Amino acid sequence: MKTVKQLQLLGLAVILVWVSACQNKPKDGLTDTYTSGVIAIAADESFQPIVQEEVDVFEGVFPLAGIVPRYVTEVEAVNLLLKDSLRLAITSRRLTPEEMNSFNSRKFFPQEIKIATDGLALITNKDNPDTLITVNDIRDILTGKATQWREIYPASQLKDIRLVFDNKNSSTVRFAVDSICKGAPLADQIKALKTNREVIDFVSKTPDAIGIIGVNWLSDRNDSTGLSFSKEVRVMSVSAADKATPENSFKPYQAYLFYGDYPLTRSIYVLLNDPRSALPWGFASFLASDRGQRIILKSGLVPATQPVRVVNIKDK
Repeated sequence: MKTVKQLQLLGLAVILVWVSACQNKPKDGLTDTYTSGVIAIAADESFQPIVQEEVDVFEGVFPLAGIVPRYVTEVEAVNLLLKDSLRLAITSRRLTPEEMNSFNSRKFFPQEIKIATDGLALITNKDNPDTLITVNDIRDILTGKATQWREIYPASQLKDIRLVFDNKNSSTVRFAVDSICKGAPLADQIKALKTNREVIDFVSKTPDAIGIIGVNWLSDRNDSTGLSFSKEVRVMSVSAADKATPENSFKPYQAYLFYGDYPLTRSIYVLLNDPRSALPWGFASFLASDRGQRIILKSGLVPATQPVRVVNIKDK
């Protein structure tokens, strides 16, 4: 009889534990915490190098946390956030009023956190001797007003200008249309590939090509000063003046991004919709923290909160 009673008590205890576990389980089925669990995030593919570096360090600091990045176009990253497929996206823009209203109508109140300033780099083949270009020249190429290299550089031996982007839905294309072309459509002959890596490969093999990519794809990770770019291609100096000269043209070095001397800059934002303040908030806080910002500083981009070391730069 005693054994039966013990079994009954044991069974009751198991039931109580099971009921308690069911009651404590979040209604949305999510179990991640501020520093543990596994989540997916979306990031604009043009930011892949710096985002991956941040993820690797974060997972090293918090071994119980797993961040699974999806490197997609900016359009897809925002759409995934809107559909509640994930709770964190890294993009080069804020949410539009329409997108914010969509969240608010569902009782969500997303946060927007600026973590860095990025630059868009103009790259050419290493055999192309022309190294200076104005924003007006870039606009003429983008809109189809200039289609031959001689229209920009009269002494050029190259023929057709072959301009390539990373992806037709990328933040790079949006920046080109909105900020460089002032809303004018891009020329039909402009080619869109799939990734920034493909743009670098194409330009490195094509003498008459010019590409537009995120500058963090070009940083030389072996150079601790952040003053070297990838040697696969040539990085052009860009001028906001009507005529480009060595004195008024700048490469997308960190200091020039910081002071605004380089004219093609954009912000990097974390878009966060995490009402539970769980792992997405934990990762976002890390990105904005001293350690996360130092990683951005080392990458050659401009962190939102860390000071930038200014050095004298002379191009040979």
